[in-house]
Amino acid sequence: MGAALALGERGRGRTAPNPNVGCVIVSDGRVVGRGWTQPGGRPHAEAMALAQAGAKSRGATCYTTLEPCAHQSPRGPACADLLVAAGVSRVVIALGDPDARTDGGGIERLLTAEIAVATNLRAEEARRAMAGFLGRQALGRPQVTLKLALSLDGATAMADGTSKWITGPEARAHAHLERARHEAILVGRGTLNADAPALDVRLAGLTGRSPKRLMLTRGDAPDGWEAIGNPDGLAALQGVDHVLIEGGVATAAAFLAADLVDRLLLYRAPILIGGGRTLPDIGLGDLPAAHGRWRLHDARRLGSDRVEVYERVKGSATSG
Repeated sequence: MGAALALGERGRGRTAPNPNVGCVIVSDGRVVGRGWTQPGGRPHAEAMALAQAGAKSRGATCYTTLEPCAHQSPRGPACADLLVAAGVSRVVIALGDPDARTDGGGIERLLTAEIAVATNLRAEEARRAMAGFLGRQALGRPQVTLKLALSLDGATAMADGTSKWITGPEARAHAHLERARHEAILVGRGTLNADAPALDVRLAGLTGRSPKRLMLTRGDAPDGWEAIGNPDGLAALQGVDHVLIEGGVATAAAFLAADLVDRLLLYRAPILIGGGRTLPDIGLGDLPAAHGRWRLHDARRLGSDRVEVYERVKGSATSG
């Protein structure tokens, strides 16, 4: 299942509105098929893995990060039917599919065909890996990640707005990898006017994965950009399950105040600025309300900098 989860990450940011699933088929202790959801959502991971495994699928075990789909589509057959036809003997599933067209139907079809089924293996990791799809299903909007580059004293820029560069090259390369994992990237009009950011992916082999560019504004967006009038406007985006917010502080504060940030990506540089720009008011009524909102998921060194990833604690007090 670990290999299937890793394969599914290859499709993150490219499969919407479908989930980024990974699949591995094992026969006699050897991997005979690998697959992950392809750009645009088809073919599905199971279809890719079965095609690679061929006749070796018969009697094999399939590991998949999401319940195989049970609905027919003009773009391809149901994966549950493909697994039955291939003759696999066992299917191990990380997470059930909340899509009403499947939601238990895939598992039922496998069981009806007398295929052994095991579920909830590394489910939390699968939930995190497919958070964009799952969030869209549950909340009707994309998963939102807020990226901030900070000094040790919490500044995002100098007093005059200068922010190039707070972090070093390793942290900036990591940020470009994060861009490649999102369908869309968003900044405010102030950031666009001040920095004219390209917001593309400048990593070898990933330049073709630059995300759609969004601007938070009540006015019109320039050519090549799409205007979002307010944070709630993200829900109307088509083919977008992951949005990365890159600037500036007013835009960040607007999404935090609306409680629409699911993930924080903080890059901390070992520098002190003093008197620099920081986040404005995010709608907290008092200091106790700030606690219990965020859970640290990951932290690591990137050159001289440090990246910390926090996830929103669901069910805690919401922003004002």
